[in-house]
Amino acid sequence: MLYRVAGQYKTSYKADFALFPVRQDAWLLAFILVLAFVVFPMTASEFVFRTLLIPVLIYSLAALGLNILTGYAGQLSLGTGAFMGVGAYACYKLMTIFPGLNLLAAVLMSGFVSAAIGVAFGLPSLRIKGFYLAIATLAAQFFLVWLFQKWGWLYNYSASGAIQVPNISILGFTFAGPTAPAINQYFFVLCTVTLITFVAINLTRGRIGRQWKAVRDMDIAAELVGINLMKAKLLAFFVSSYIIGVAGALFVFLWRGAAEANLFDIPLSFRVLFIAIIGGLGSILGNYLGAILIVALPVIISGVPAALGLPLTPATVDHLNIMIIGALIILFLILEPHGLARLWAVAREKLIIWPFPH
Repeated sequence: MLYRVAGQYKTSYKADFALFPVRQDAWLLAFILVLAFVVFPMTASEFVFRTLLIPVLIYSLAALGLNILTGYAGQLSLGTGAFMGVGAYACYKLMTIFPGLNLLAAVLMSGFVSAAIGVAFGLPSLRIKGFYLAIATLAAQFFLVWLFQKWGWLYNYSASGAIQVPNISILGFTFAGPTAPAINQYFFVLCTVTLITFVAINLTRGRIGRQWKAVRDMDIAAELVGINLMKAKLLAFFVSSYIIGVAGALFVFLWRGAAEANLFDIPLSFRVLFIAIIGGLGSILGNYLGAILIVALPVIISGVPAALGLPLTPATVDHLNIMIIGALIILFLILEPHGLARLWAVAREKLIIWPFPH
C-alpha cells in the first residue's frame, strides 16, 4: 500500500539512519512542499494567509526554538514570549538605524540579539534546573516586558509606546508594512521557516543534538562520559533564543504590523509552550502539527457553528478555545505525552506493516 517498503534494502548503518530511510517519507515531504510553495499561493485567499498560513508558520518556528531548549536539551523555559519581543524590537531598531538594510538580513540579525540575551538568562541553568530554572526564565519574562515598556529608546520614544512597521520593499516587492500583500509576506515567512527548520533538523540529528539529548536524559552521566555541560546548555539557550528571536521579528514585521510591550506577555509564552506540548516535545514535526491545531481551533470553533446558523460571540469563542486547549493538554499528558508527533509515528509504523497485525 502507501507505505509498502518491499524492495527498499539497507546495506549500511548510514543508510539505515538516513533522514528518509523509507522512500515514501521523502515523497510525503515533497508533496507538502508543493502544497506550501505552489498550491496554497495559487488558491488561498487573503483571509487564509493572514488567519491560518502565516501564523501557523510563525508559531511553528517559535515552538521549534522552545522545543530545542526544552524537548531536546531538557531545560525548562517560560520566557518564550519575551525572547520573541527581543527579536521584534531588535529588528525594529536595526531597520530604524539602518533604513536601507535588507529586511531578511535584519530579521536574521535580530536573532543574534535574542540569542545573546538568552545566553545571559541561561547562565543560571549551570547551577539550577527543573522548576527553579523555569522560575528564573519566568523572571526574565517579566523583566524584559517591563524593559519594553519603560525604555523609550526601543520604540523611538513614541507617544503610544508601540512600534509601527513601515512599508519595506525588496527588489520592488513590498514584504512588510500596511500595504504589503499577504502572499508576499507568506513567501517571505515560508522561505525563512524552511531554511531554519532545515538547519535545526541537521543540528538535532548530529553530534550537538546527541549531546543535548544526553544532558536532557541524565546530565550527571553526560558529564561523566565527557560532555561539557556548560557548553551544551548555553549552546541550547543560544540556538533556541536565536530561533525564537527570528520568530518574534517575523511575528511583528510579517504578520501583526505593529506591537506593544503587552503583546509579548506571559500568554504568548504559554501559547508557544502549549503548541510544543501538544505537538510533542523532542520532535521537529510536532511543532507544525501543534501549531496547525492551536491556530486552526478558534477558526473551527467560530466557523462551524456559524455555518450551522448558530454564530457565537467572540468572547464565547475565546472561552471555548481556552477550555478545549486545556482539556487537550491534560489528555495528551495522560494518554500520549509525546503528542501528535507520536500519534503520527504510530500510524506510520502500522502503515508500513499493513495488513499484518502490529
